[in-house]
Amino acid sequence: MDSSPAEPPPQRKIIHIDMDAFFASVEQRDDPRLRGKPVAVGFAAARGVVAAASYEARRFGVKSAMPSVTALRRCPDLIFVPPRFEVYHIVSQQIRAIFADYTNLIEPLSLDEAYLDVTEDRHGLGSARAIAEEIRARIRTDTGLTASAGVSYNKFIAKLASDQNKPDGICVIPPSKGASFVAGLPVRRFHGVGPVTAAKMEQLGILTGADLRERSIKFLQRHFGSSASYLYGAARGDDLRPVRPDRPLKSVGAERTLDHDITEIDDLIAVLERVVDAAWERVDRHGARGRTATLKIRYADFRQITRSRSIPGGFSDRKAFADAGRELLRAICPVERGIRLVGMTLSGIIPANCEDQTPQTSLPL
Repeated sequence: MDSSPAEPPPQRKIIHIDMDAFFASVEQRDDPRLRGKPVAVGFAAARGVVAAASYEARRFGVKSAMPSVTALRRCPDLIFVPPRFEVYHIVSQQIRAIFADYTNLIEPLSLDEAYLDVTEDRHGLGSARAIAEEIRARIRTDTGLTASAGVSYNKFIAKLASDQNKPDGICVIPPSKGASFVAGLPVRRFHGVGPVTAAKMEQLGILTGADLRERSIKFLQRHFGSSASYLYGAARGDDLRPVRPDRPLKSVGAERTLDHDITEIDDLIAVLERVVDAAWERVDRHGARGRTATLKIRYADFRQITRSRSIPGGFSDRKAFADAGRELLRAICPVERGIRLVGMTLSGIIPANCEDQTPQTSLPL
C-alpha cells in the first residue's frame, strides 16, 4: 500500500475579464457619431436612470444607476441612447465563445464580465498572462471592443486586478505579491463590501486592506457576522472559492420607472405587460424556470412593497408568469397614491444539470 503523501493540487490560475464600459462602448462602436463623446445608455426622462456611461461621461462623474437628471446636471452635453439589450446579449455570446476556446471553467457574472480558470493550458501558451492577452486581442478583433483583465491565483484578487489598469489594460498579481497588493487597497474596492459595510468599516477605523488584516477573526465576527471568514481571508489575499460554471442563478426580472405616477388599474396592467415582456425575455435567455413570481411596486412617496405567488412545478411560460403578475397587481388595487415603479421577478430558480470539470495541469501566471 502506497503511504506517500498525496500530491497537492496545482495552483489555480484565474482570469477575470471585464469589458470596458460595455453597453456604452457597443453604442459608440455602432454609431461613429458617438465616438469620443459623453454617452449614457438610458433615458433622459425626469425619472430615468443611467444604465451605463462611456468613459468620456465618467470623467464628469456620470455613472450607472445615477438618476438621469443628476447625470445631465454633471454633464450638460451628455448624449442619451436607449438600451438595446438584444444587441448586448449577442455581443456577450460572441465573447463567451472566445472564452470557451481556452477553458470549460467559465463563471459569468453578467453580460460583460466573467471568471475563467485556465489552470489547464489548453493551447500551450505558457502562462495565464499570455492566455489573457490572447483573449483580449481576439475580443478586439472579433467585436471591435476592448476588455480589461486581472490575472491571479484566486477570484478575489483577479477581480480587483482587472480594475487596476482600466480601460484596455491587464494586471497580473502572483501569489508572492497577493497580500501586499490587497493591503494597499481601500476596502471599499473589495468585492462584497458595499457602501453600508464600507461606512461601518470606516467608523471602526478600517480604511485599507492593511487595516482589515490587523483585526482578529473574533472582532470581525462581532461586527460583520457571517461575512467575517471571507473578510479575514480577503485581507490576507486568500480565497478558496473555485470558478463555478454551474453558478446558481438566484432570480431574473425587470422593472420600469414611470414618467408619471399612475393610479388606474388598466394603465398599470399595460405597464405590467411591458415589464413582463422584458423579464420573460431574460428568463428565456437564461433558460431559467422558477417557482416564485414577485411583483414589486414603488409608490409616489417611495414606499415599496412586494407581493409573491409560488407554484411547486414552476412557471413554464410567459402566460402563467403574466397571469400571476396581474393577479398580484389587482390584489393591491385600488391604489390611493400614485405608483412610480413596477417590477416583476422570477425566483426559486430550478437548476439545470451541469457536469463538473476539474483542471488537471498547471502553468505560470
